[in-house]
Amino acid sequence: MNDETPVMTSHRPYLLRALYEWIADNEMTPHLLVDATRSGVQVPLHAVSEGRIVLNVAQQAVSGLEMTNELIRFSARFGGVSQSISVPTHAVVAIYARETGQGMVLPEETGEDAAAGESSHATPDGAATGRPALSAVPSDASSAHHSHEDDPEPDGDGTDPSGPRRGGHLRVVK
Repeated sequence: MNDETPVMTSHRPYLLRALYEWIADNEMTPHLLVDATRSGVQVPLHAVSEGRIVLNVAQQAVSGLEMTNELIRFSARFGGVSQSISVPTHAVVAIYARETGQGMVLPEETGEDAAAGESSHATPDGAATGRPALSAVPSDASSAHHSHEDDPEPDGDGTDPSGPRRGGHLRVVK
Protein backbone atom coordinates (compact mmCIF):
# COMPACT_ATOMS: atom_id res chain seq x y z
CA MET A 1 0.00 0.00 0.00
CA ASN A 2 1.12 3.51 -0.81
CA ASP A 3 1.02 6.14 1.98
CA GLU A 4 1.36 9.10 -0.42
CA THR A 5 -1.65 11.27 -1.12
CA PRO A 6 -2.68 11.07 -4.77
CA VAL A 7 -1.93 14.20 -6.80
CA MET A 8 -5.02 15.86 -8.21
CA THR A 9 -5.29 18.36 -11.04
CA SER A 10 -6.10 21.99 -10.31
CA HIS A 11 -9.71 22.73 -9.39
CA ARG A 12 -9.53 26.28 -10.82
CA PRO A 13 -10.72 25.51 -14.37
CA TYR A 14 -13.66 23.51 -13.00
CA LEU A 15 -14.68 26.37 -10.71
CA LEU A 16 -14.34 28.87 -13.57
CA ARG A 17 -16.54 26.83 -15.92
CA ALA A 18 -19.15 26.18 -13.22
CA LEU A 19 -19.35 29.82 -12.14
CA TYR A 20 -19.42 31.01 -15.76
CA GLU A 21 -22.40 28.72 -16.42
CA TRP A 22 -24.17 29.81 -13.20
CA ILE A 23 -23.74 33.53 -14.03
CA ALA A 24 -24.87 33.05 -17.65
CA ASP A 25 -27.85 30.85 -16.62
CA ASN A 26 -29.00 33.72 -14.38
CA GLU A 27 -28.85 36.08 -17.38
CA MET A 28 -26.01 38.11 -15.89
CA THR A 29 -22.75 39.22 -17.51
CA PRO A 30 -19.72 37.10 -16.50
CA HIS A 31 -16.49 39.05 -16.03
CA LEU A 32 -13.00 37.74 -15.33
CA LEU A 33 -10.44 39.68 -13.29
CA VAL A 34 -7.05 38.66 -14.66
CA ASP A 35 -3.52 39.21 -13.36
CA ALA A 36 -1.99 40.45 -16.62
CA THR A 37 1.57 40.13 -15.23
CA ARG A 38 1.40 36.32 -15.29
CA SER A 39 3.23 34.44 -18.03
CA GLY A 40 1.15 33.38 -21.00
CA VAL A 41 -1.45 36.17 -20.65
CA GLN A 42 -2.19 37.70 -24.07
CA VAL A 43 -4.45 40.75 -23.77
CA PRO A 44 -4.29 44.28 -25.25
CA LEU A 45 -1.79 46.17 -23.10
CA HIS A 46 -3.71 49.46 -23.45
CA ALA A 47 -6.60 47.85 -21.53
CA VAL A 48 -4.40 46.77 -18.57
CA SER A 49 -4.51 48.92 -15.45
CA GLU A 50 -2.21 48.34 -12.47
CA GLY A 51 -1.32 44.89 -13.79
CA ARG A 52 -4.97 43.80 -13.97
CA ILE A 53 -7.60 43.59 -16.67
CA VAL A 54 -11.32 42.94 -16.43
CA LEU A 55 -12.67 40.89 -19.33
CA ASN A 56 -16.34 40.67 -20.27
CA VAL A 57 -16.75 37.03 -21.34
CA ALA A 58 -20.50 37.08 -21.98
CA GLN A 59 -21.58 35.04 -25.00
CA GLN A 60 -22.68 38.18 -26.86
CA ALA A 61 -19.38 40.00 -26.15
CA VAL A 62 -16.94 37.34 -27.37
CA SER A 63 -16.62 34.81 -30.14
CA GLY A 64 -15.08 31.35 -30.06
CA LEU A 65 -14.92 31.08 -26.26
CA GLU A 66 -12.93 28.02 -25.16
CA MET A 67 -12.40 27.20 -21.48
CA THR A 68 -9.98 24.28 -21.15
CA ASN A 69 -8.18 23.10 -18.02
CA GLU A 70 -5.13 25.19 -18.95
CA LEU A 71 -6.40 28.14 -20.97
CA ILE A 72 -9.30 30.49 -21.64
CA ARG A 73 -9.28 31.64 -25.25
CA PHE A 74 -11.61 33.88 -27.27
CA SER A 75 -11.82 36.87 -29.60
CA ALA A 76 -13.23 40.21 -28.46
CA ARG A 77 -13.37 43.79 -29.69
CA PHE A 78 -11.29 46.46 -27.97
CA GLY A 79 -11.93 49.97 -29.22
CA GLY A 80 -13.61 48.49 -32.30
CA VAL A 81 -10.65 46.24 -33.18
CA SER A 82 -10.99 42.46 -32.91
CA GLN A 83 -8.27 40.89 -30.72
CA SER A 84 -7.35 37.30 -29.87
CA ILE A 85 -7.30 36.83 -26.10
CA SER A 86 -5.50 34.03 -24.27
CA VAL A 87 -5.53 33.71 -20.48
CA PRO A 88 -4.02 30.75 -18.59
CA THR A 89 -6.39 29.61 -15.85
CA HIS A 90 -3.70 30.28 -13.22
CA ALA A 91 -3.84 34.00 -14.12
CA VAL A 92 -7.57 34.39 -13.33
CA VAL A 93 -7.97 36.15 -9.97
CA ALA A 94 -11.81 36.21 -9.85
CA ILE A 95 -15.00 35.59 -11.81
CA TYR A 96 -18.15 37.57 -11.04
CA ALA A 97 -21.43 38.89 -12.42
CA ARG A 98 -21.11 42.54 -13.50
CA GLU A 99 -24.64 43.39 -12.40
CA THR A 100 -24.43 42.09 -8.83
CA GLY A 101 -20.74 41.54 -8.09
CA GLN A 102 -21.57 37.97 -7.02
CA GLY A 103 -18.95 35.40 -7.87
CA MET A 104 -15.69 34.11 -6.46
CA VAL A 105 -12.17 35.26 -5.79
CA LEU A 106 -10.20 32.16 -6.64
CA PRO A 107 -7.81 30.78 -4.03
CA GLU A 108 -4.08 30.92 -4.62
CA GLU A 109 -2.78 27.63 -5.95
CA THR A 110 -0.42 25.72 -3.69
CA GLY A 111 1.99 22.82 -4.07
CA GLU A 112 1.48 20.86 -7.28
CA ASP A 113 -1.13 23.32 -8.59
CA ALA A 114 1.31 26.23 -8.40
CA ALA A 115 4.08 24.20 -10.02
CA ALA A 116 1.74 23.26 -12.86
CA GLY A 117 0.65 26.88 -13.27
CA GLU A 118 3.18 29.45 -12.20
CA SER A 119 4.85 29.92 -8.84
CA SER A 120 6.29 33.41 -9.26
CA HIS A 121 5.06 36.67 -10.67
CA ALA A 122 6.81 39.30 -12.74
CA THR A 123 6.42 43.02 -12.65
CA PRO A 124 5.96 44.95 -15.92
CA ASP A 125 9.74 45.57 -16.01
CA GLY A 126 10.36 41.80 -15.82
CA ALA A 127 11.56 41.60 -12.20
CA ALA A 128 10.31 38.60 -10.24
CA THR A 129 8.26 39.28 -7.14
CA GLY A 130 6.37 37.35 -4.50
CA ARG A 131 2.59 36.97 -4.58
CA PRO A 132 0.73 39.85 -6.26
CA ALA A 133 -0.83 42.49 -4.05
CA LEU A 134 -4.59 42.85 -4.36
CA SER A 135 -6.12 46.27 -4.11
CA ALA A 136 -9.63 47.25 -3.06
CA VAL A 137 -12.18 47.95 -5.76
CA PRO A 138 -13.81 51.36 -5.26
CA SER A 139 -17.38 50.97 -4.03
CA ASP A 140 -18.47 54.18 -5.75
CA ALA A 141 -19.08 53.28 -9.41
CA SER A 142 -18.26 56.81 -10.57
CA SER A 143 -14.77 56.69 -9.07
CA ALA A 144 -14.12 53.29 -10.63
CA HIS A 145 -14.33 54.53 -14.23
CA HIS A 146 -11.16 55.57 -16.01
CA SER A 147 -10.99 58.93 -17.72
CA HIS A 148 -8.95 57.67 -20.69
CA GLU A 149 -10.49 58.55 -24.04
CA ASP A 150 -9.27 55.31 -25.66
CA ASP A 151 -10.68 52.99 -23.01
CA PRO A 152 -13.34 50.63 -24.34
CA GLU A 153 -16.92 50.99 -23.18
CA PRO A 154 -18.50 48.05 -21.25
CA ASP A 155 -21.16 47.50 -23.94
CA GLY A 156 -20.16 44.06 -25.20
CA ASP A 157 -16.66 44.78 -26.49
CA GLY A 158 -14.96 42.31 -24.13
CA THR A 159 -13.99 44.61 -21.27
CA ASP A 160 -15.44 46.65 -18.47
CA PRO A 161 -12.75 48.89 -16.97
CA SER A 162 -14.89 49.68 -13.94
CA GLY A 163 -14.74 46.19 -12.38
CA PRO A 164 -17.64 45.22 -10.12
CA ARG A 165 -20.33 47.89 -9.94
CA ARG A 166 -20.85 47.50 -6.21
CA GLY A 167 -18.04 46.70 -3.80
CA GLY A 168 -18.04 44.31 -0.88
CA HIS A 169 -19.88 41.39 -2.48
CA LEU A 170 -16.94 39.04 -2.88
CA ARG A 171 -15.56 37.55 0.29
CA VAL A 172 -12.67 35.15 0.78
CA VAL A 173 -14.04 32.09 2.56
CA LYS A 174 -11.51 29.84 4.27
